[in-house]
Amino acid sequence: MFPALPSTLVLVLLQAPAAMELPPTVVGCEDVQRVELSLGPTSAFEVCISPGLMTGFRFDAPVTVELQDEVRFEEVVRARRLLTLVPPPDMTPGERIRLTVRFEEASARQSATFVLVGHRGQATHQVEVYRDQRTRESYQEELEQQHAKNQQLREENQQLRGELEQLRARLNQSVGLMGLYVNGVLSPSGIQSNQIPRRESSSEESIIMLVGTTYRANNSVAVDLWLKNSSTEAWVAVGASLVTAKGEKVDEAKLYQTGAIPPNETRKVFVEFPAGRGDLQGQVTLNLWEAGPRSISIPEVTFP
Repeated sequence: MFPALPSTLVLVLLQAPAAMELPPTVVGCEDVQRVELSLGPTSAFEVCISPGLMTGFRFDAPVTVELQDEVRFEEVVRARRLLTLVPPPDMTPGERIRLTVRFEEASARQSATFVLVGHRGQATHQVEVYRDQRTRESYQEELEQQHAKNQQLREENQQLRGELEQLRARLNQSVGLMGLYVNGVLSPSGIQSNQIPRRESSSEESIIMLVGTTYRANNSVAVDLWLKNSSTEAWVAVGASLVTAKGEKVDEAKLYQTGAIPPNETRKVFVEFPAGRGDLQGQVTLNLWEAGPRSISIPEVTFP
């Protein structure tokens, strides 16, 4: 991902016997992780790594490192104060590998241990290790990075606030008469309606229309139906079409149904088709069907 300069270290990685399928224990993966050995605990420091992503270590003094199962790693490059590695391609999330670092100077702290924790698609770019107190420049660099991160978060927050306000405005416009006006539905002629003539149904029909109303707006027509399910299984409309007297078919339907119609009960079904003011004149046939074999065909449907 973000290569750090190589180093002359010798790595030792030990894979913990814990279950390798567990998620990493590291709470979050920092892009740059700074470790002060003089202030840190004697236990191991955890570092995020991920297959295919490069992680670099930078030390403030020459070191050697030991890495268990180094042959598994896709890449390991050493320099006197630098280490760059690309984890094993088969490393699993939660897998833990131990890295031991030994400083070459006698006066320095003898060693430090790092546990490399496998993640999926997320890794620390660089780990900066200080055996003594960090330099003023290091603190200044971290402060500048934090300021830049905070500024980015402020900008993202401001952008999200703007998008939220726009969404609220669109939601306010999408309801009531305002929504109809914004979407170009309203016109001087308004929304017109017709009643569908009721017809006698046979005892063999499982889905029966009780009441039907048609509507026409500027750019669509719709049918509002009360349907009764006289069968023994629930019924849900999954598709609809209109067929004109000339055999022309319109099947770009939008369906609205609050839920399945239980056996021997009645529910509403609303279906809408795109159509201009002059389209779909005269009688048409409305067809509705479920995922199974049951369907309903309603003839003599007219739109205003």
